[in-house]
Amino acid sequence: PCSGCHADEEPNPNRRQLVDMHDDIDAIFSHDRENRWCLDCHSIDTRDSLKLASGKLIGFDESYKLCGQCHGDKLRDWKVGVHGKRTGEWNGKKQYLLCVHCHNPHSPKFKAIKPLPPPVQQKDIQL
Repeated sequence: PCSGCHADEEPNPNRRQLVDMHDDIDAIFSHDRENRWCLDCHSIDTRDSLKLASGKLIGFDESYKLCGQCHGDKLRDWKVGVHGKRTGEWNGKKQYLLCVHCHNPHSPKFKAIKPLPPPVQQKDIQL
């Protein structure tokens, strides 16, 4: 996903505001902005890999491992099907949607929504 644009660019490990090509990400990046930088999660040398805190490289299809480093409770719940979405049979093959299928990794918090009013109770129905 990254090498399409970054293959011919010289890596720059310095923290900075991204104003040229990643203004879309910089505008929404709210995921611990003061303490996080692109290279905390993305590999500078292997552009199409993510990087765990240990330095181990993983593919984007294993991004849940990266998210789970900080969000352990969510990872635990995701693995047992309480958080996120999974399809399949209880005793057969299952398909788990990754965190990024529902959450933008650069701004994962959902906007608050206003709840709907409660349903009308039978005692309140006028006949």
